[in-house]
Parts: sequence; C-alpha cells; structure tokens
Amino acid sequence: MPSRRSQPLPQPAYFNRELSWLAFNRRVLGQAQSDRHPLLERVRFLAIVANNLDEFFEIRVAGLMQQVDSGVAEPGPDGLEPREQLRRIRAVVDALLEEQYRCWADHLLPALAAEKIHFKLAADLTPRELAWVRAYFREQVYPVLTPLALDQAHPFPQLGNKTLNIVVSLDNPATAVVEKSVAILPVPRILPRLISIAPGGRGPERTILLSEIIKLCAGELFPGYRLTGAHAFRVTRNSDLYIDEEESANLLKQIEEELRNLRRGAAVRLEVEEGIDPDLFETLCRHLALPREYVFRLKGPINPVRLQGLADLPRPDLKYPPFTPVNASPLRDPAAIFETIRRQDVLLHHPYDAFSAVVDFVEQAARDPQVVALKQTFYRTSGDSPLVRALIEASQNGKQVTALVELKARFDEANNIQWARQLEEAGVHVVYGLIGHKTHCKMCLVVRREGRRMVHYAHLGTGNYNPRTARVYTDLSYFTVRVPITRDVAQLFNTLTGFGRSPHFRHLLVAPFDLHRRLLALIARERKQALRGRPARIIAKMNALVDRGTIEALYEASQAGVRVDLIVRGTCCLVPGVPGLSENIRVRSLVGRFLEHARVFYFENSAGKPDILAGSADWMPRNFFRRVEVLFPILDPKLRRWVMEELFPTELRDTANTHLLQPNGSYTPAAKQAGAGAFSAQAHFMVEAGRRARDAAGEG
Repeated sequence: MPSRRSQPLPQPAYFNRELSWLAFNRRVLGQAQSDRHPLLERVRFLAIVANNLDEFFEIRVAGLMQQVDSGVAEPGPDGLEPREQLRRIRAVVDALLEEQYRCWADHLLPALAAEKIHFKLAADLTPRELAWVRAYFREQVYPVLTPLALDQAHPFPQLGNKTLNIVVSLDNPATAVVEKSVAILPVPRILPRLISIAPGGRGPERTILLSEIIKLCAGELFPGYRLTGAHAFRVTRNSDLYIDEEESANLLKQIEEELRNLRRGAAVRLEVEEGIDPDLFETLCRHLALPREYVFRLKGPINPVRLQGLADLPRPDLKYPPFTPVNASPLRDPAAIFETIRRQDVLLHHPYDAFSAVVDFVEQAARDPQVVALKQTFYRTSGDSPLVRALIEASQNGKQVTALVELKARFDEANNIQWARQLEEAGVHVVYGLIGHKTHCKMCLVVRREGRRMVHYAHLGTGNYNPRTARVYTDLSYFTVRVPITRDVAQLFNTLTGFGRSPHFRHLLVAPFDLHRRLLALIARERKQALRGRPARIIAKMNALVDRGTIEALYEASQAGVRVDLIVRGTCCLVPGVPGLSENIRVRSLVGRFLEHARVFYFENSAGKPDILAGSADWMPRNFFRRVEVLFPILDPKLRRWVMEELFPTELRDTANTHLLQPNGSYTPAAKQAGAGAFSAQAHFMVEAGRRARDAAGEG
C-alpha cells in the first residue's frame, strides 16, 4: 500500500473548521424551525443558536482577525487563508441571521400569539399598557441608567463585552439648526431584559424587551432636548485569554487580571438594529474602528439569547413532557456504594441515569471513616456544586483531599477561581495541572482502607462534574475498582500534582503523553486487518473531528476497506463518501432535546474482542496536544455488550434528529425506513430509563 506521502489525497480532502461549525449551528436552528418540537422549546433552540454565535465570534472569528492583522496568509488544510475564511464566514453568517430572524418573526411570534403569549413592541402598546411601561421605567430603570454624551469633552465610552446599549440622537428645539447630538445609554446587566407587562394580571401573557422600554422613554433622561432617534446595539469583543503560565508567579491572580481585561478586548462584531439613522451608524463604526464586514444590522431583537426567558414561562403544555433521570442503577443505595463497585463495574448513561450516583460516590467518600484520601478534577461545575461541598467536608473530616481545578475553562474562569479559593480555605490541596495544558479529563479517585489493604475506587466520565448540565447533556459515567485502571488513574494524578515527564499508562490513553499515538495505532490495526481480508470496523462518537493526522489515518483505513461510522455532533473536517478516498466512511450528526456530549469509540479487532473506549477527548489537535485528556477502556462484558448492542445501534438507527454529512459539505436528514415513522434515539433511551425504574421498583 503506498504511503500517505507518496499518494496525494484527492481534493477536497478537508472541510473548513469554521464553516463546518456554522453548519452545525444551522442544524440547531433547524430545531427552532421544526414544529416537531413544542413551541417554547423552539424558542429555547433559537436562543441557543444566538449564544453559540456569540462564542464563535468571541473566540474563532477573533482568532482569525488576529491572524489577518499579523499578516498571516498561510492556508489551512482546507486551502483557505484567514482572510478568505472571514469572507466566507460573513456570507454564511448573513444567511444564518436572515433565517434566524425570519424564524422569529414569521413563525415563532405568530405561534406565540396564538397561544396568548404576546411579544410587544412600543408601537403595539395599548394606552393602559403604555402607562404601565412608563411607570416601570421611572421606578425600575431610570434610577440605574447613566447617559453618556459624545462630544469633545466626553470621549466614546468603554463598552463591556456583549452588554446592551442604546444610542440616541437628540435635538435642541431652541435652536434653528438640528444638531443631532449623540449620547449612549449603557444598560446594566442587573436589569432583566424581558419584562412581563402588568405581571400577575388576568389575561394573556404580555412581554416587552427592556430595550423597547428604554427607547420609548429615553427622552426623560435628557430634559430640554427632543429625542430624534434611539436604537439598541451591542459590541462583541475578543474573549480569548492569553496566559503565559511559565512567566506567571501566581496563575490564579494572573487569570483574574485577564478576566478584568477581557471587557476591554478588541471589538470583533457590532450588532445594531435595522433602521438606525445613518449618522448614528457611522458614529458607532468610527469609534469602534470596525470594518463594515464585522457590522450586522439585525431585523429583530438584539441578543436573542435573552429570549430564553420566554422558554421559562410556566406553560408546560408548550414544553417537552417532563423527564426525570432515573435512579435505577446498582448504585441506587448510597450506603452500599463501595460494596457495589467492589462487586461489579457500573456504567451510567446520563441524563437517562441520574447523576446523583456520582454525587453520592463523592459524598460517601467524604463521610466514610475508612476513606483516607480523595482526589478529583474540576473543569466545569455548577454554581452550588454539591461535589465541591463534599470535598470541603472530606477535608474537614481529616481526609487527604486534592482538587485539580482548571482555571482556564473558557467562560467558567471566574467560577473556578471562586471554588479554588473556597477549597483552599477549607484545607484542600488545590493544584492547577500541567503548565501549558488545560486539564479536561474527568476523574475521581477514592482511597479506602479495607482491612490491611488500601483499595482504590475510580470514577471516570465523558462529561463535567456538573449536576445541572448532567440533566441535559448525554454522557457516560464509569465506576470501577479494577486495579489496572485505578493504578493508571493514581499515576496520572501523581503526574498532574507532582512531576512526570514521560509517565507510562497501560490501560488509559492519556493526552498529551500517548493518546494521539495510540489512537492512530488502533486505526492502523483495523486497516491491517482489512488488508488481510478480515472484517474491520470503527465506530466513533464525539463532539468534533478536526485533527489532520487522524483524518488521514481514517482515509487510509477506508481505502483498505475498513467500515467507518462516525457520529460527530458538531464540527467535522473529514470529507466522507469520496470514491478512492472515503467511500467507506459515513458521518452523521445527532442534534435533539439533549446535547450529545459523550465520546465513545469502538475498534473491532483486538486479540479476539473489540476495544471499547470512552472519555473526555474529541479528535482535535487541542485535545491531543494541549489538554490533559483520558480515554478509558470498558472491560466488564455486560457493559461492553450494552455499548455494542444498545448504545451504538440505537444512535445509528436514529432518523428523527440525525443529519448525514455529504461529500459537498451539506447535511441531509436521515432517511426514514419505508412504512415507519421517525425513530428517535433519545426518546428510546428515555423509554428504556422508565422501564428500568419500574423494574427497580418491582424489585424493591
């Protein structure tokens, strides 16, 4: 077989990462457009689209703009230079925004009105509503607004990242000349963005945006002037932290300083309402020094993320039927949790299985007098985390407690600094991992004295230790007492808290040490089996596939005859279905009620039985080389059968929420079986969870 170097790959061999991500966000928008979902859930999806786009500009577009400013012109694997990527991004985002606001105006707003949920503009208010709104402004809004004039004595203000602002144009009626004086009203984040008109009153729900109220009443802030224009706008800034860890004497303090600097980061996007006065528009663009390609005129609410508030209205008839994760696993008795894990490995599938078992594991370790040590990683957790409280309790109970807190978890830096300080004050040993690498792996290790032995209990997961997101993210949790695995977990903790340039792991695949190399070896093994005429198959479920080396290895496997099924929720740079390159590779994306977050991998050939791995790592350069990641093997025969016979077949069968990636980069809905309705993997797992709960109740 010719080597990769001697056999050039057909073109195009790689999709652009940024455009692939935008295609994913388009699939999320498709959920908002689909009447298969309840109305308020569609509004929630629309808000998610907007939030995703915010982060895309804050990080990805900001990075490309920096490359252009630095003169970088080198094309990526897809052949696109940074400037060309930005040009294409603008075209795709324009189309996405057009669809997003059309969905809001033409579909969601009328549907909400039909359900007696009225979204009001200032011009729509009745006299009674108008009186209420003006009273609300004077009592709740006026006292916290500070008008900022723009003139020679008042420079353009420093506007915070993604904050709501109102730009107004004013005229002095005492003069013959129309001055068009300009002022800006920064709106404090503390004010709610969605206001219920006359809350508690009888009749339909009536809601108005705070920006509408301020625009309507802004003239009251400028006595003696006539308000000639008022428009909402928002600035998005570069939000990527730059931390030189090797030069930082105190990482925690440096990140705190960087967080304060982020609100002053370079502007990367300006969003303004359609219909803004041209002079006001020019004033904003000039002061923000933003080229027109980063300015967007919106035909609807600024920051649709705030529409999330509508989705929280008490209208269960317009939401998904409630689903409560079931506590039907072998770990449902917290008092017997260590005895159960000692007897058998346990695999939980969240959110169908309750995350409470993970919390119980840590809380029982904190209180069990036989437990002598507890070690845990934190990448993201909830604001009121019971796991953090349990570690504090464990330390207060005299146990040796270590928390590895990732301070650089994007958008959660401030939360993690707060928890790090609380843990340190309670006597927990808090460490921040390897220099230059984010600690993204999810693992907890409990050391328990049992007779004369010290027994290690491990929890390894694909998702964060966050009880809140565990209700809406699909993830796996693996509990084991198997010495080969717990020995590797202990070795990794020692490496992260101490020194270890080249640690050796037998059962765990660990980035940045050996994960990429060993993963490529697994793909190469399937390729060799196929070349020998034997059955060979790879199934891989993840959030993103970007790494060029891994993609090329999959292409070679496909050329050798390996059957490859990829379930990639978000970005995928691999081009499937190309003759002579990837005709044996299928890529599907599942986007539904729950966020598909688990990373699970199947390699068919390994000494007579498949390798089944799960963990924290997507197939991206950052996960392989710039993060601490763990893939762990699932060794228990019963649990392996569930992955092979239930998890993967169910998701590969989904036609309700699945789109298939085509060789041209488009995604098409999965075809339904003839004579059958759409099959939803997530609905299937919910039904199965209910069955397990009934079985467990019957046993009880």
